[in-house]
Amino acid sequence: MNARRPTISDVARAAGVSPSTASVVFSGKTPVSDATRAKVLAAAGELGYLGPDPRAASLRRGRSGIVGVVSGGRLGSVFGDPVMRITMDALADAVAPIGAGLLLLREGSVVAGGPTLMTAPIDAAVLIGCSGLLREHLASVRGRGIPVVVIEGDGGEDVPRIALDNREAQRLAAEHVRDLGHTRVVAVTMPFRWGSDPGWLSADDERATSVDVVADRLAGFRDVFPDAAAYAAVDSSIDAGAAVGRALFGGDGPRPTAVVAQSDLLAVGVLRAAEEAGLRVPEDVSITGFDGIVVDGLAPYELTTLVQPAWEKGRAAGETVVSLLEGDTPDSQWFTSTFRRGNTTAPVASDS
Repeated sequence: MNARRPTISDVARAAGVSPSTASVVFSGKTPVSDATRAKVLAAAGELGYLGPDPRAASLRRGRSGIVGVVSGGRLGSVFGDPVMRITMDALADAVAPIGAGLLLLREGSVVAGGPTLMTAPIDAAVLIGCSGLLREHLASVRGRGIPVVVIEGDGGEDVPRIALDNREAQRLAAEHVRDLGHTRVVAVTMPFRWGSDPGWLSADDERATSVDVVADRLAGFRDVFPDAAAYAAVDSSIDAGAAVGRALFGGDGPRPTAVVAQSDLLAVGVLRAAEEAGLRVPEDVSITGFDGIVVDGLAPYELTTLVQPAWEKGRAAGETVVSLLEGDTPDSQWFTSTFRRGNTTAPVASDS
C-alpha cells in the first residue's frame, strides 16, 4: 500500500509554523522572512513534500487551468512554422497570469480518439483557423460552456475573432507582381483542406476550400489574377514549397515568371527549386511570400513578403481568453500586415 502523501499541514507541523504560513511559502502570494522560508522548505524536503496538489487547486478554482489550442494539419507543423511558434508563445504568455497552460490538439481530434475538444478538461478553446470540420463542432463545444476564440477564421457572430487582413495583404503582393509586368503568374497555396493532396487547384477545389486563411489569401490573389493557375502544397514548409517548385519549373511547358506563395516557408522552398532548375531569382522568376519571418541561410536573398504581427495576434487571443473567463464580452480584433519589398522580385524579362 502506498504511503500517505504528505500535506501542507504536515509540513507546517514539522516546521513549527501555521499551515497558512507554510502555504504562502509555496504560493509566493505573501512575503515571509528568509528564516521562515528556510524552515518550511527544510521540513518539506525531509517529508518529501513536493508542493500543493494541482488537482486540489483546480477544484477550488472550478477550472482545469488548460486552454485547448486546435491547429489544422500535423502537430509537427506547429513547431516547424516560426509564425505558429511565435503565436503560441504569445498566447501562452497572455494566459500564464491566470495559471493556465496550453493543450495542443489536431483538428481531426474532434472526432478521433484521445483528448478532444469534446472530452478534454479545458477551460477555453482557441482555434487557429476555422475549417468546415471545426465549425460543425463549435455548437457542441460551446454547449459545454467552453468559451471559444478564433485566430484568422470565422466561428460565427458571437465568437470573438483575432483577424488578419489576409485578402487585402495578399492582393498587395499580387498587385506588386502585376505592376512589374508579370502575366505568367502562379499562386502557391497552403492546403485547401487539411489532409488534402498537393497539386493543381481546379475551380471546384477553390470553391470547396474549407480553410479560411487559404481561401482569403487566394481571394486576394484572384482579385488581381482571376484566371491564373494555383497549386496547393501538402503543408506550409520549405520542403513542401520545393516540391511545388520542382513541379512548376521541371515541366516542358511555359514556366511562370512569378510565384505568389501563401507563406514565407513555401516561398523559400520555391526559391530553392528555382535555383536547382538553373533559374536566377529575380531575373528569371520573381517570388513573394507571406509572414515576414527570419529564415536561416536565405542570404543573399531578402524575400519580398507581407509582414504580419504574429506576436500581437497570439497575445490578443490569450487576452481575449482571459477576458471571457472573467465573464466579460470582448470585441473581435483586427490586425494588418505590412508589405516589404525585398530582392526576390523584379520586372519581367523582355524575353520571357
